[in-house]
Amino acid sequence: MTEKLTTYDPAAALIDDEEIAVFMADAFETGDAGYIAHALGIVARAKGMTQIARDTGLSREQLYRSFSEAGNPTLKTTLAVMKALGIDLTAKPHSEHVAA
Repeated sequence: MTEKLTTYDPAAALIDDEEIAVFMADAFETGDAGYIAHALGIVARAKGMTQIARDTGLSREQLYRSFSEAGNPTLKTTLAVMKALGIDLTAKPHSEHVAA
């Protein structure tokens, strides 16, 4: 007997703002711009891409393309999506640059 596998969609697990914050904090910690963009796309799908498109004034197709694994969104697009998702971007000194 063979077992049927299904594709895991991480957007299905992002059901509240706390889970989204943890997911995005993990993405930001990687420092990988492509991964961060893809993670934002996952959060946008979790929240509803149609609503995010309305809130940002961008098309759904542009959002899907920009935040796919191969996407490369502009900073303007990234900030607009983050604002629509209620995600803040803050700055703090990098641990390697903090005086001992």
